[in-house]
Amino acid sequence: MKALQEEKLRELLVYLKEKSPFYQRLFLENNIDIQSIKTLEDLQKIPTTSKDDLQKYNNDFICVPKTEIIDYATTSGTLGAPVTFGLTDKDLDRLAYNEYSSLSCAGIKKGDVVQLMTTIDRRFMAGLAYFLGLRKIGAGIIRVGAGIPELQWDSILKYKPKYLIAVPSFLLKMIEFAEHKNIDYQNCSVQGVVCIGEALREQDFSDNLLTKKIKSKWKNLNLYSTYASTEMSTTFTECEFMQGGHHQPELIITEILDENENAVKEGEYGELTITTLGVEAMPLLRFRTGDIVYMTSKPCECGRKTNRISPVLGRKQQMIKYKGTTLYPPVLMDMLNCFEQIDNYIIEINSNEILTDEILIKIGAKNPSEELKKEISNHFRAKIRVVPKIEFHNIDELNKIIFPPQSRKPIRFIDKREK
Repeated sequence: MKALQEEKLRELLVYLKEKSPFYQRLFLENNIDIQSIKTLEDLQKIPTTSKDDLQKYNNDFICVPKTEIIDYATTSGTLGAPVTFGLTDKDLDRLAYNEYSSLSCAGIKKGDVVQLMTTIDRRFMAGLAYFLGLRKIGAGIIRVGAGIPELQWDSILKYKPKYLIAVPSFLLKMIEFAEHKNIDYQNCSVQGVVCIGEALREQDFSDNLLTKKIKSKWKNLNLYSTYASTEMSTTFTECEFMQGGHHQPELIITEILDENENAVKEGEYGELTITTLGVEAMPLLRFRTGDIVYMTSKPCECGRKTNRISPVLGRKQQMIKYKGTTLYPPVLMDMLNCFEQIDNYIIEINSNEILTDEILIKIGAKNPSEELKKEISNHFRAKIRVVPKIEFHNIDELNKIIFPPQSRKPIRFIDKREK
């Protein structure tokens, strides 16, 4: 597989030198002879590409005439201005193959009925990718879109899907609605959910608190974790053994780099840096994703020989230094998810007068009390040795911020620090 990746890498470098204004400039300014890049190890000779580069020079990354672009997608813009990605006919075929392989890994087969609980519009690449991949598998697709528990259950009871593709925290709203309406969700047709946008696992691949919360209610439901981004146009998805998302080496080269952009040892944390293979309109070379992960080559019980990616520890830009402790938002979210009394929450980070980080957690609860606040504070103190500021807020007002109409993902983390 390494030889195949290296062959595709050499083809990519020739293509970028011919077609990409951004990489033409990068090669020239850094005196890079692409003929000298023959192995994966040689990638170290090339500077990395950042999200800032994409935002500043978006159009310079496009390698095809506008007439060749079939679909326009944008990044979610959670860390800055959204970036536009164009996809050609060939790119859409690659996207279909990616999700065909990814969803097959989670066990979806020809003839299975799958309810798509994510938007396919709003310039959202993932929704389109799921549709194309399911079509390639030969699955039946119910395009319900996001939200509205009543409509979701109406479709489940009518069309009897075996799988859902959904944001996992929304499953709790589905369960709440089902219990309120006396729907027997334990015995409905749904056996598995391919989960997007939120973590399901701890760093050792055990279930995190959100997963435990869902499975404590909805018994025998299989939850599959996926990891992807618009920039990668590639997905890492768990198999039935749920021990990390499987790498698709024919579609993407991965590097895990430390702060000095050197490769870390296997099993050590670093920033996932990717090179896309087979992308026509907007290929990326050594793109730093900002996600802190580790990779493992330990054999998986499913028999696949590919490396696997860990759950995301956090985003590099979202790292919090609080009272001498380094934290990432997923750690805080996991601790909040274990409280049944909490309906929703937002984590806000700000800088104080001496430019150190301050954490404010806004909590929506049906029965807010000083006792609950104390219980949450004690939990934080026990787990991470520090206690952030906690405030109770109106549930509906928080929901407006968490689920804004224009957003494709729940917004639970707001960074107000000066950049």
